[in-house]
Amino acid sequence: MNSANLLRLESLDALVVVDVQYDFIPGGSLSVTGGDLIIEPLNHVITVFHDRNLPIFFTRDWHPSHHCSFEENDGPWSPHCVQGTKGAEFVSTLFMPDDAVIISKGTHLEYDQYSTVFGVDDQGRTLGSILHALDVKRVFIGGLATDYCVLNSVTDLAKEGFDVFVLRDGSAAVNLHPGDEEKALETMTDMGAALITTKIIG
Repeated sequence: MNSANLLRLESLDALVVVDVQYDFIPGGSLSVTGGDLIIEPLNHVITVFHDRNLPIFFTRDWHPSHHCSFEENDGPWSPHCVQGTKGAEFVSTLFMPDDAVIISKGTHLEYDQYSTVFGVDDQGRTLGSILHALDVKRVFIGGLATDYCVLNSVTDLAKEGFDVFVLRDGSAAVNLHPGDEEKALETMTDMGAALITTKIIG
C-alpha cells in the first residue's frame, strides 16, 4: 500500500484487543466462526503499536464457575472462559508484549459484562479510567465478538468521548441471529465509530 494512504498513528492513540481466548476460537466451548482468522491482522496492529510505544490493552472474559451467563443458570451461553481453565487463556499465537495491560471482565458471579470499558486491571482500575488518565484521544479496537463485546465496548467508548476505530478484519461475529453482525456495525457507525482494516495502519 502506498504510504500516503496509511492511517498514521498518533501519540494519544491506544489499542484494545478484545477476548482473543481459546473458548472463542474454533474448537472452544463458545467458538466464533473465523475467530482464529483475526489473529494475524491483529498481530500486525499490535506490532505497530508496540514499535511506537503506544498503550495496548488485552481484555478477557474471566468468569467464576457457575456464572450467571451460563445455561445452567438460565443464561444464554454455554460455560466459557472460567478462571484458571485452558479456555480462558489468551490464544498462544496472539502477540502479547510484556508491557501490555490485561483487563478482566465478567468476574462477578451475579451479573454479566460485555463492555470492556468497565473491566479492571490487576490494580482494580477500569479500562475507561486508565484511558482517560493517559489522555487517550483515539481508540483502535478489534477482537471477539463483533456483535457482543466489541459492540458494547465501542458504544461505551464513544459515550466516554473517545474517537473509535473498529478493525473489521481484526474482528469476527457470533451471529447468533442472522444479520447480527450487520446490525452491530450499523450501531457502531451510528455512534460515530469508523470501520477500517488493519492494512491501512502504519
